Amino acid sequence: MSNLLEDFMGSMGSQVTDQLSSSLGIDKGIAGAIIPQVLPMILGGLKKQKDNFGGEARVDHILNKYGSSSVLDDIGGLFSQKAQDPNPDPALGGLLGDAGVQASNLFGKQFNMDSGTAAKIIPMLAPLVLGYLTKQKDSGAGSSGIAALLDQDGDGSVLDDVAGFLMNGLGGGSSSSSSNLLGGLLGGLFGGKK
Repeated sequence: MSNLLEDFMGSMGSQVTDQLSSSLGIDKGIAGAIIPQVLPMILGGLKKQKDNFGGEARVDHILNKYGSSSVLDDIGGLFSQKAQDPNPDPALGGLLGDAGVQASNLFGKQFNMDSGTAAKIIPMLAPLVLGYLTKQKDSGAGSSGIAALLDQDGDGSVLDDVAGFLMNGLGGGSSSSSSNLLGGLLGGLFGGKK
């Protein structure tokens, strides 16, 4: 199955970038750089849930509860609502935990955003990612297909997949402080490579 990040960005990236930019009042270039960093984090959170809390049935439960594909039809409405939330939760409950908060802080520093704006990004994008996964599942990928997407290179560890996505999103360069911060953040989120 083709790369989910590429599929998502190819089919929705431009619209999501425009809407995120206008909803939060941030530059389109910044919005476009952030989206490919958030999507693999959410996939990683789902992979951790699958591995530790009930397999494919757990992923199905999360998608059934939070992954309405209808949000894909009104991205502007979703973002407008989420942008007004006075208490955004970048941890997404237990899906990302502290790593979501750390990522929001990192986005704020990396892109010179105030913390309130940065904290809204993950909660705004998460429903779209989950909705997109639900749409993929319903259109034939099924639960096992979604499970395969959560580990792109099939080695049983999502950590390297997500790290690869994030480093590409940051423009590479393992010596940068952003990369070092992300390394620690990813290690905390996924518990290290198995």
